[in-house]
Amino acid sequence: MELKGKRIAFLGDSITQGVGASCPENVYWQVFGRNTGAIVSGNGIGGTRYAKQPGVTEFTWGEKYFELRVDELDPDADVIVVLGGVNDFVHGNAPLGKMSDRDPTTFYGAVHSLCLKLLERYPTSEIVLMTPLHCGNEEVYTNYHETHIRMVASLGGYAQAIREVAEYYGLPVLDLFRTSGLNPEVPIIREMYMPDGLHPNDAGYARMAKRLEGFLRTL
Repeated sequence: MELKGKRIAFLGDSITQGVGASCPENVYWQVFGRNTGAIVSGNGIGGTRYAKQPGVTEFTWGEKYFELRVDELDPDADVIVVLGGVNDFVHGNAPLGKMSDRDPTTFYGAVHSLCLKLLERYPTSEIVLMTPLHCGNEEVYTNYHETHIRMVASLGGYAQAIREVAEYYGLPVLDLFRTSGLNPEVPIIREMYMPDGLHPNDAGYARMAKRLEGFLRTL
């Protein structure tokens, strides 16, 4: 894909918002836009998830789940890129669910529901999902996450759900979980790229931008 001049919209959580960057211009999608000449826009809200959270009745982290924000994206986007899943794993209380789910109150169902809404709104555009980056303390969270609820899957399990649902719709996946080269459990990687164990710094975002550019050019 030729990227110069393409309108590319990004949907996600605090990593798309740019937490960890020294300034907003250094978040991955802004770096990507400068490097490629693409016309980029980002919709990232810290703490948000794919899945609708049970019992949420007013604006909290869970209320602005991804599907609710599709209509806020650039209506003329040539490409939509979605990055999320780590918050569903770390502090979400929606169940993982199963592949047959279509309700956004499970993770599988929420990924399905989001993909369907994106396909309906952007039937001629390229829709790309990215699996989450590794995070620190994955093994701990796999047992009990931040709200002390027993977990039902590893972060790898959430990444696998994204891959499975994307495959069902024939959508491309940039598998950051498997191919980003970023895992903060490796001390030198954490120091250089992800000092808080979750959010990239400027160097980490630049690495993400490079990986994304290479991937999109293959489509």
